[in-house]
Amino acid sequence: MRKRRKKLIETAIEKETCILVGVATKNQKREQLEEYLDELAFLATTADAVTKKVFIQALSKPDVKTFVGSGKLLEIKEYVEAEEIDMIIFDDELSGSQIRNIEKEIENVKILDRPNLILDIFAQRARTAHAKTQVELAQYQYLLPRLTNMWTHLQKQKGGIGMKGPGEKEIETDRRIIRDRIALLKKDLASIDKQMATQRSNRGRLIRVALVGYTNAGKSTLMTALSKKEVFAENKLFATLDTTVRKVVVGNLPFLLSDTVGFIRKLPTQLIESFKSTLDETRESDFLIHVIDVSHPQFEDQLSVVERTLNEIGSDDKPTLLLFNKIDKIEDKDVLKRLEERFSKEGMHVYFMSALEKDHLLKLRDKLYLRVKELHEKRYPYNQFLY
Repeated sequence: MRKRRKKLIETAIEKETCILVGVATKNQKREQLEEYLDELAFLATTADAVTKKVFIQALSKPDVKTFVGSGKLLEIKEYVEAEEIDMIIFDDELSGSQIRNIEKEIENVKILDRPNLILDIFAQRARTAHAKTQVELAQYQYLLPRLTNMWTHLQKQKGGIGMKGPGEKEIETDRRIIRDRIALLKKDLASIDKQMATQRSNRGRLIRVALVGYTNAGKSTLMTALSKKEVFAENKLFATLDTTVRKVVVGNLPFLLSDTVGFIRKLPTQLIESFKSTLDETRESDFLIHVIDVSHPQFEDQLSVVERTLNEIGSDDKPTLLLFNKIDKIEDKDVLKRLEERFSKEGMHVYFMSALEKDHLLKLRDKLYLRVKELHEKRYPYNQFLY
């Protein structure tokens, strides 16, 4: 009996297996695709899945019907069936028809694309009512154009007395249910956003500084170090979904420091829309600290992704400190010199540090003091005697 119970527990916690699929095109070269697939594997790990194999197909553009073409799909099918894989994850967004065609060819296996996987991770990590509402709204907005054959709860509608209506197809009923749910979620979100806007307005006129950056760049670790209050952080993508705001005092100057959700390549547009209110902390801040994991092989690409997203939400014109973090993991220190020369020429403020080094944190606090003091003097010139 004990052995049987132990086996049941082990089975219950067994992780799902997956394969990753990407297409190298004229617009997305193989080297770039391999980087994206490495990140997709990290996303799969974050979602508690185990990656067994990666499939790469070279095409001028993704196949309209099956994304990878019939030949490659057959190869994938043979591997999935032989290895009893649970899930196939595609690196790009799939259309509803592509999902249906793949499911017809490969049965009893979950088919996900990158946006769907990211949405699932967000759903796992949402803790507050605000985050849960934002994620659920994004999920329904993603699901709506992909409805056909995705739901089975109305496969056979009840008949009998009182059930003879004008008649609706399953897909039409599903769409109506989802549209009603989206409308309700938007209403709930508007109410929560109003409350949060009131909270922000009640914080007084303190200078506001926002930490932004690619997911897993070290923002939450830095937040803990500067505010001296524990903030959740781990070596997984999207550790932070809700905005955390802390009051920080440097010297005799108080300011508000916020840590927001990290950005990522190919972030689903539905999430950007749903999380715009969360990103209001960034939009309404006086100063940005853009945290960059300089030890990451593709840190420059990640830097560009964050800059594009800031542009999308209207925060690209704010004074910004480029903070290159995790320099303790860099062997070639000449890279740091080249970066300093390059960004200094572009008129950007840069700082190199490791959030684990006390001296680096003290110097960063000095830099922040000067920046906050400068902003405070502009806003409250009559209070300069305080410094």
